[in-house]
Amino acid sequence: MLAAMSHAAASPALLRASSIPAIRAVTDAWRREGRTIGFVPTMGALHRGHGALVAAAARACDRVVASVFVNPTQFGPAEDLSRYPRDLEGDARLLAEHGCHALFTTTPEEMYPPGFATWVTVDGLTEGLCGASRPGHFRGVTTVVAKLLAIVGPTDAYFGEKDRQQLQVLRRLVLDLDLPVRVHGCPTVREPDGLALSSRNAYLAPEERLRARALSQGLRDARAAWSGGLTDPAALAALVRGRLDAAGAAVDYVEVVDLATLRPLPPGAPAGEDTLIAVAARVGATRLIDNHRLGDPFPRATAGEGP
Repeated sequence: MLAAMSHAAASPALLRASSIPAIRAVTDAWRREGRTIGFVPTMGALHRGHGALVAAAARACDRVVASVFVNPTQFGPAEDLSRYPRDLEGDARLLAEHGCHALFTTTPEEMYPPGFATWVTVDGLTEGLCGASRPGHFRGVTTVVAKLLAIVGPTDAYFGEKDRQQLQVLRRLVLDLDLPVRVHGCPTVREPDGLALSSRNAYLAPEERLRARALSQGLRDARAAWSGGLTDPAALAALVRGRLDAAGAAVDYVEVVDLATLRPLPPGAPAGEDTLIAVAARVGATRLIDNHRLGDPFPRATAGEGP
């Protein structure tokens, strides 16, 4: 019998399951033993942010499963599916180091077999922010996550707050479908200069990597201004846009929204603790996202933060 291990203990041996029946055999056995199961779904190219999700699951649950599946249905026709970075062996090492017990991998053919015709959609929360500029993206996300939750059958699932829209959408999915899983959001992990960790950071040339700091710098500026008494949403958004414009980033959106609904604040409403500033911009050819809830302190950049 496998002993329950956490990230603080010795790393568990990583089981590899490369099909739906294989991972179900593993998790079915754990459930029969009364184990709690934490689940971290990913698209691979893992970094410390994913490691933090796995470590959080390992601290709270008896067993941890991570999936690596580059989901084709959440990519648009002009997006980077073929270029998306892949490093399965490196991913497996990082998962084991952070306390993961089982790695589930699959194929598009297994997840979307001939005749596949069922899609899961969440209305409202998916229509703004990234949903406005990436048609069909969230239908792919919600469908694949619903399938993964059904396959793995976890008690708990862990997602990063770097994509707050996705997190809110998946919380609504689980609530509306009465799925027996607790959804946990984990804080964004950042580089010392403030840049949010992302698998897409690997696309950035050195000069672009420097300019990409503008996303977090703009959010930090806005949070500092709000803390100092500025509550006008348009003025807060302008601070973020100013950083992006100065860095030569192509802005997709800078939105000041209510965290629960992801809708813009009503006219005249001041930004408050549960106001979210969300941003998406392209630096070179790479699309990056970031966000910050104003009621939370913004981590201080400790290196290379720029002016």
